[in-house]
Amino acid sequence: MAIQTFDTLSRQKQAAFPDTQQRVGMYLCGPTVYGDAHLGNAKTAVAFDVVRRWIEYRGHRVRFVSNVTDVGHITEDALDEGRDRIAERAALERVEPMEIADRYFWKYFDEMGRLNVRRPDVTPRASGHIPQQIELVEELLSRGLAYVADGSVYFRVAAFPGYGKLSRRVIDELAIGTRDLVRGNKSDPRDFAMWKKADPSHVQRWKSPWGEGFPGWHLECSAMGLQYLGEGFDIHAGGLDLQFPHHEAEIAQAEGAGRRFARLWMHGNMLTVNGEKMSRSKGNFTTLADFYAKHDPLLLRFLFVQSHYRATAEVSAETLQAATSGLRRLRDLRRELARRAGGGPPGHAEALEARLAAARAAFEAAMDDDFDTPAALATLFVLARDLQAALAGPVPQGTILHALELVSSLGEGVLGLLPEERDAPDAERFDRVIALLLEERARHRAGRDYARADALRAGLAAAGIEIEDGPDGARWTIST
Repeated sequence: MAIQTFDTLSRQKQAAFPDTQQRVGMYLCGPTVYGDAHLGNAKTAVAFDVVRRWIEYRGHRVRFVSNVTDVGHITEDALDEGRDRIAERAALERVEPMEIADRYFWKYFDEMGRLNVRRPDVTPRASGHIPQQIELVEELLSRGLAYVADGSVYFRVAAFPGYGKLSRRVIDELAIGTRDLVRGNKSDPRDFAMWKKADPSHVQRWKSPWGEGFPGWHLECSAMGLQYLGEGFDIHAGGLDLQFPHHEAEIAQAEGAGRRFARLWMHGNMLTVNGEKMSRSKGNFTTLADFYAKHDPLLLRFLFVQSHYRATAEVSAETLQAATSGLRRLRDLRRELARRAGGGPPGHAEALEARLAAARAAFEAAMDDDFDTPAALATLFVLARDLQAALAGPVPQGTILHALELVSSLGEGVLGLLPEERDAPDAERFDRVIALLLEERARHRAGRDYARADALRAGLAAAGIEIEDGPDGARWTIST
């Protein structure tokens, strides 16, 4: 079965591409690197990291391109007014704009790495693709879809009949909504800037046929998407907040220049914090750095994975507690399977093997249906329950290994929830140390020296190691 995905442009679910298609081109609108990444950035990144992983699981080779905006993102982007966000931060900190861009560029990808988000194959920066953007503007000027006004170049929205087809906005309604807004040099308030004239104080500036200036925010993704994926690439993704005006403008620029743009459009929904939309004004704005200081980063990934990418995700004490419990269950299961992989009788357990096959089929069906991660995750938890029950007794070695491969390939390979936290040699040494401490604790308990046994348990707990006593001895887990 081909992967089905909801296309924002057609407003319907459809086959993303044929099963036989080998290569898939995917573009994700990346960050503007002028400040710390926040929870909303993380939701988008995790959602489409899972999409990428699933497409690859299904045997396709993905070329994943995600840009970085390091120039041209204006504070009031819907109006083309205000200051360049990076230039504004640079002026505030009294440093060069590129220093700001570089600092937050590397910090962004470091923080995404802690969420187990894989790096893009290509990460083009707007400032490194000025010639391609100028070329696109020149093509639109030659076709009468753009005009020059006092050194800036604007896209003529009224001249492009398809404008509004992605967001379902009507051009005449846009005119009513923008009639009283600041027009500047535009001939029509609906028009948007593709190239902005640089004022004397603007540091980031490039020569162009229209004078020194810098590209508008919408221009870079049209130019770089075509540059690295070619015409008619498969998927363009981004947050729902980018649908208008950013993605609408991207389509207008590319198609206005006679180029086929993305076939499918995917949009991830927003998140709420304690039931409210996250915003600085409400005091519930959280950066990833702040979150990581208090929580395991993978709790956030788990929380996002258990919500469909087109649904909102709620971040609260309750949802984080549920994520803690859920993530611990999966980690405990894989640890127990790995522990049992070195022993047990040979062969396979036929009934349990059938259960593993059914779980894989259910997981695959969920993910093929518009990347339904909540249903896929629920399948893993049902499997975890069945496996934990089976592991109470002897399980043949072949089935243990099969179960370990399944949990790892789906829980980590697809959902990205179970990365190896240590190199194998370090992990083995760590496990041996814990085993020795548990043996010592068991001796104290056997000798009724409960004070020392409890002290060992408390010391391990302080180090993040939780001990659970059972009929077969003590088990340990790394707390989250």
